[in-house]
Amino acid sequence: MARYLDDRIVRWRTGSNEGQFLVLAALIGVVAGMTVISLLNYAAVPAGTFVVPALLGMLALRFKPLLTLIIFEVLCLGGTVAKESAQSGFVAGRVSSLAAIAIIFGILLFDSSRRRSGLPGPLGEAMLVDLRDRLQAQGVVPPLPTGWTAQSAMLTAGGVKFAGDFLVANLSDDESRLEMVLVDVCGKGVMAGTQSLQFAGALGGLIGALPPLGLFSAANDFLLRQNWNEGFATAVHVLIDLNSGAYTIINAGHPPALRWDAGQREWIIDGARGTALGITKDAEFHQTVGGLAAGDALMFYTDGVVESRTKDFTAGIEWLRTIAAKVVSTGFDQAPKRIIAQVESGDDDRAVLILTRALSPSAVGTDSSLLRPKRARR
Repeated sequence: MARYLDDRIVRWRTGSNEGQFLVLAALIGVVAGMTVISLLNYAAVPAGTFVVPALLGMLALRFKPLLTLIIFEVLCLGGTVAKESAQSGFVAGRVSSLAAIAIIFGILLFDSSRRRSGLPGPLGEAMLVDLRDRLQAQGVVPPLPTGWTAQSAMLTAGGVKFAGDFLVANLSDDESRLEMVLVDVCGKGVMAGTQSLQFAGALGGLIGALPPLGLFSAANDFLLRQNWNEGFATAVHVLIDLNSGAYTIINAGHPPALRWDAGQREWIIDGARGTALGITKDAEFHQTVGGLAAGDALMFYTDGVVESRTKDFTAGIEWLRTIAAKVVSTGFDQAPKRIIAQVESGDDDRAVLILTRALSPSAVGTDSSLLRPKRARR
């Protein structure tokens, strides 16, 4: 019985016709039982209680099954009210109650007919959330080899669960190369969130299959084909050799990456620059190369971290360099969360990603050349 019920629930969650029929049959059975009780004792089940099955139907049924349920309820409700009125006479207050019920039924049907997904509210939301979770799962940095740590933190504007900032990551099969792209889709809120879902799916299918410059060119072409009103995005790409620490960075209109120099104890601004994705077909992307020594780190972030109403972009980067240096002076553990916690409350999504190479020589190899800080170069 448990397996049968679980299977029925799964079928309902998929929005199948069988699942809808079972829910409709159950609700019709409830209404029929309420009708019998109401005919025997109207005071026990008055007209107003018939709204409850309709509300449950709104949560569980598509439009046509919901319409069937409400028509059945109207017929049952008409019979019980007619019988009660014949026995107790006309009651003026009953007219207003029936009018209120009719308005509620109309609102429920109108709301159901407006759902573009064709699914009941909870099912439509569950499908969208599941899609978001599946796409965001590809942005989770996989477990890295000993000596490497990746941490990230994100805070959406206004507490909305769908953000325009997202990360896509890929670790090679031999765990020697890590590739990551941090993207900030123009806009905020629901519109930016839905666009980022679509863009994340496209990038997730391309990362690892194309070289970095080819990946950005394909992403640029993809956005140009979408014809979105605000159809551009900024992005930063990093490809790092986890054996040697050598990396390349490509920037497409994104705030510059920062490299923590363990020797100098400061964040150094990377020089990669480029055109934002989705603006022009002839976008230019410039690449920088460098290396991470033991104790060094790379930090990537979105403009919501460094821009606000009270400080401009340049001042924001200097502020971030100062704050981030103070944060990591006590260690890199939870550093992205601690940095975001000090960002001014704003109306833009905020994301920080930090990739760290461990300080212990035993964790990063015995080659002494790896222990010398390397400066990024053009």
